[in-house]
Amino acid sequence: QVQLVESGGGLVQPGGSLTLSCAASGFTFSRYAMNWHRQAPGKERELVAAISSGGSSTNYADSVKGRFTISRDNGNNLMYLQMNSLKPEDTAVYYCKMRKNFMDYWGKGTLVTVSS
Repeated sequence: QVQLVESGGGLVQPGGSLTLSCAASGFTFSRYAMNWHRQAPGKERELVAAISSGGSSTNYADSVKGRFTISRDNGNNLMYLQMNSLKPEDTAVYYCKMRKNFMDYWGKGTLVTVSS
């Protein structure tokens, strides 16, 4: 079965950096586009970044463009989100997601807190 496990969250000061990882299993990772989403307290979940199956195409929310970089390692079934110049408004639970056969699969999320 599809499993997605996020890691790498934590507490970071404004202006700092973090790299999140998503370990995937239970499906042929290299065949599927992948997304990072986040949900801040009291807000709806939103799409942060997306990457094509081969990794050649990426898209970002305007709020993170130029600061975040999505990437993937198809040989090791891993996806990453490099986050730089973090702001307090980036505080959220970050989730990886994939869609297979019209169903969305989510990880349990990893908490990122940006605070001084």
